[in-house]
Amino acid sequence: CALERLREKGVERLLVLPLYPQYSATTTASTFDEIFRVLSGWRNQPELRLVKHYHDHEAYITALKNQIEGYWASHGRPDFEAGDRLLLSFHGVPKRTLLKGDPYHCECHKTARLLAEALDLGTDRWQLAFQSRFGRAEWLQPYTDKTVEALAQRGVKNLAVVCPGFAADCLETLEEIAGENAEIFKHNGGENFALIPCLNDSEAGMAVLHHLVLRELQGWV
Repeated sequence: CALERLREKGVERLLVLPLYPQYSATTTASTFDEIFRVLSGWRNQPELRLVKHYHDHEAYITALKNQIEGYWASHGRPDFEAGDRLLLSFHGVPKRTLLKGDPYHCECHKTARLLAEALDLGTDRWQLAFQSRFGRAEWLQPYTDKTVEALAQRGVKNLAVVCPGFAADCLETLEEIAGENAEIFKHNGGENFALIPCLNDSEAGMAVLHHLVLRELQGWV
C-alpha cells in the first residue's frame, strides 16, 4: 500500500489529509483507524499529523463559491426571484451517529450556511439535504430525493444541485444526483436540472489542498 511505499523510502514525518471536508466517524475516523492499524506494525514509526476536517476553511468555502459562480457564468445564473433554487446535497449517514455525538450533521450545516453567505443567497433561495440512504433505519433528514420531489411539486422549474461534501465527482454525484434525482425532478413537474461539478482536480480544488497542507506542515518545513 502507499504507506508501505513511504516506509521503504524512509519517511520520518507523515501528514494524513482525508478528502472528507466534514468529519464523521464513518469516514474520516475510519481512515485514521486504518492508518493506525498499519503503523502499529512498524518498529520505527514516523511523526504523525492528522487533518480532522476543513468544512469551514476559508479557502474551501471560497473555492466552492468560485466553482458555483463559474458554472453559472457559463450556463446561466438561476433566476431566484422567479423561484429557481440551489440545493446543497451532502452524503447521508444514519441519524444514530448524530445521537452518539458525531459532529457531521452540524459541520454540513455550517458549510452550507457559510457557502450561502459567500454567494449572498437568502434562506429562501437554497436548501440543504442528505443523499444516499439505504436500509430501514432513519437517516439524517431532509432526504435529497424527497426534497427534489417536493420542490418540483411546489412549482420549482429550475433546480441546481451542488455536493459540497465530495472532493471529486463519483457514482453518488454522477449517477444518483445527475441521473436518478434529475429523473425525479422532471417526473414531478420540474424542467431544468443541473449538477454543478465538484472541485475535482481543478485549480481551485488543488489550491484548497495547497492551503491545508501548508497550514498543517508548519514547523516541519
